[in-house]
Amino acid sequence: MRFLRSFVAPLVLLAAGAAQAASSWGFDDAKLTVSAKKAAGAKEKDVRQFSEKAPLTTPVVFESSDSLKLLLTAKESGKGKRPHQAFLVLREPTSGLEAPFPLTVKDNGKATVEIKHSDLPVQLAIATSPLKASLVLASFGSSEGFQKDIFDVEIKRDPTSAPIAYEKPLRYGRQKEIHHIFRGDPTSPPKVVSLVFVLAVLATVPVLFLSWLALGANISHLPKALGAAPVAHGVFFGSIVAMEGVFYMYYASWNLFQTLPVIGIVGTAAFLSGTKALGEVQSRRLAGER
Repeated sequence: MRFLRSFVAPLVLLAAGAAQAASSWGFDDAKLTVSAKKAAGAKEKDVRQFSEKAPLTTPVVFESSDSLKLLLTAKESGKGKRPHQAFLVLREPTSGLEAPFPLTVKDNGKATVEIKHSDLPVQLAIATSPLKASLVLASFGSSEGFQKDIFDVEIKRDPTSAPIAYEKPLRYGRQKEIHHIFRGDPTSPPKVVSLVFVLAVLATVPVLFLSWLALGANISHLPKALGAAPVAHGVFFGSIVAMEGVFYMYYASWNLFQTLPVIGIVGTAAFLSGTKALGEVQSRRLAGER
């Protein structure tokens, strides 16, 4: 009895391990339908039934206006079940390029996928040799996944349609050297234009003096004004002349960063001196001196 007990226990463990190792994923009740898109609707042109044990032996013709639909039942150890991963993979045998198409699977294992000709990548759509269609079923646990070729797809295009052009994808990396051409420094306007505006400004000087004479300007108050506030009147008049000089230097050679600080200094001097100088003029006006 002791010998039997010691012999039965390893057999039970071995049988359990063998049963666990034998569990795997597969499929059954597969139906492949190729439908042609017509004006009145879709028309089934090729319907094939197959299973895991009896795969298709002849390629499926897939034309430009067709849609390919696959229905099957995913099974784990012979029972319909929903796997964690379910894909139909189309592969070009020469280059090895693949395009996966996920299956929509229900809890009872019923799965379906539909592929239109426009869904194919350019590399597969222009393939000259039949594509290999493999099914991938896998999930968590110890069950062995399923990955096998189940049928071939022969791509055919309408000769009257425009050929498919392959566009090279955008790749980020080192590009060609770019040579920047910057604009040259701004130049002064033509001398003729400058002379016209200079003469226009100078023409206003005699007009100014004539206006003063016409309005009755009293030049005899100049000594009294300079005697009352000589610094204010001198700095105010000098700041006006200096401002004109700053504008000339900006036109001739200075840039904006050289001009703005000088304008700030001259403008401050003109404001401070002008306040006192004009205050002295106002005091004479209030005293009745004209």
